[in-house]
Amino acid sequence: MSSLSPPSLTTRSTFAALGAYLCWGLFPLFWKHLAGINALELIAHRHVWSLVTVAVLLAWLGGWRDVAAAFRQPALIGRTFAASVLITGNWLVFVWGVNAGHVIECSLGYFLSPLANVLLGRFVLGEHLSTRQAWALALAAAGVAVLVVKVGHIPWIALGIISTWGFYSLLKKKTPLAALPGFALETILLAPVALGFLAWLAFTGRGALGHADTTTTVLVLSSGVVTALPLLMFAEAARHLRLTTLGLLQYLVPTCQFLLGWLVYHETFTADRAFSFALIWTGLALYGFDLLRRARPVT
Repeated sequence: MSSLSPPSLTTRSTFAALGAYLCWGLFPLFWKHLAGINALELIAHRHVWSLVTVAVLLAWLGGWRDVAAAFRQPALIGRTFAASVLITGNWLVFVWGVNAGHVIECSLGYFLSPLANVLLGRFVLGEHLSTRQAWALALAAAGVAVLVVKVGHIPWIALGIISTWGFYSLLKKKTPLAALPGFALETILLAPVALGFLAWLAFTGRGALGHADTTTTVLVLSSGVVTALPLLMFAEAARHLRLTTLGLLQYLVPTCQFLLGWLVYHETFTADRAFSFALIWTGLALYGFDLLRRARPVT
């Protein structure tokens, strides 16, 4: 049992959530420094070094028994493998998008993800859709329609992030494993593929390690820590904070990414794009209001 009082525990958990979301929101700063490396190779390194990091953490904090027990449950392994493929796809789209100069569109994907989860909950899980949620979805859809018609292209990066994250979340909802053992299992299942790909790159002389400068090498090797640290902070926060609080704080992630794309990397943000984002942000505000209203205690 924790020796902290409930207010102190809540404060610590809030800071843990803020730390996790800020790390995720500032991720473009990290990946931009690795723009010279192929995105697929970066994701393979992220898998391998995440596994190394999570193995050390499990040895320290415990949890290997849960991972071992999971291998005796074929259905769980199947769901986790599918989840691992989806999160890998999510990482790949995000890293490629960031390094190709589409940070704002990546942020759009994460702005829309909570509403995509509402949509999946309605049509896959049969969950009830409130009037406010329906309006929020309609406004978000209108925002995407403006992008397609006025800006002139389908936001494939955002849609890729939304779909992979949405179905990943759906699978994780049915997974009984805690955050750390669950993440370990995901990395274990795809690690052989990642290692094989990196070995092939090294054999053909096209891998980054051994050919890149010292700074790049250090950043590549630290990708596991960069991945695991916010995950652990989030796991700590999720144990003690209300889901409503976590749901509202998560908008720090795309907000930070949007500001980086606009103010730091000077990506184009036209009036048409601003109008589409305004529609989406209005929908998100309505969704946030609905969350707060539902969380209010009944008197």
